Amino acid sequence: MNSVVKRLCGGLIAVACGMAFFGGAMAQGAPEAPDVLVKRLVEDVMATVKSDKDIQAGSITKINDLVESKILPSVDFKRMTASAVGKNWSAATPDQQTQITEQFRKLLVYTYAGALSQVRDQQIQFKPFRADAGDTTVVVQTQVVNTKGGEPIQLNYKLTKEGDAWKIIDVNVLGVWLVENYRSTFAQQVSQGGIDGLIKALVDKNAQLAAQKGKA
Repeated sequence: MNSVVKRLCGGLIAVACGMAFFGGAMAQGAPEAPDVLVKRLVEDVMATVKSDKDIQAGSITKINDLVESKILPSVDFKRMTASAVGKNWSAATPDQQTQITEQFRKLLVYTYAGALSQVRDQQIQFKPFRADAGDTTVVVQTQVVNTKGGEPIQLNYKLTKEGDAWKIIDVNVLGVWLVENYRSTFAQQVSQGGIDGLIKALVDKNAQLAAQKGKA
């Protein structure tokens, strides 16, 4: 991820990006419309982060609990990982695919953990949602606004329909789709060391981030 996008994925954007990558628990009943789903998830995660001092302090344990309890079921994370790996995904064995998916998930948790402590005065505004009845892939447009001023930051979600349910498959920050952004990095790592090289790069990066977290 380039430095500009990484820097902008702080505070509430980090919450929203992390939410988009990890999904969220859906209440039983009729399937939610994609814009309703995104709105509920964002507001739920925001409220949790703002009320939990451990999450604000960057607790990996608490953030993992948040992911497990509120976030997982509404995203197709395997599909997102496959998309980030791109054409090289089909060359990976099922075991390698599982390892990549788990390490990518850890990477995102570590990447956004520190930024969660910045959540204070930001709010998300939801733009009018437009889609045709037969659409199976849609984009929900939002913007992040700081109540203390500053330019709004565009933050959009791509969702696809799987059966009766909508699943988040990517997030766009200021015109950059994050899954596509990771794809170029992953492709370079595969070209240098194959699928195992990508897995090692992810494992090493997560170990580095874990060590940094331990020193914090």
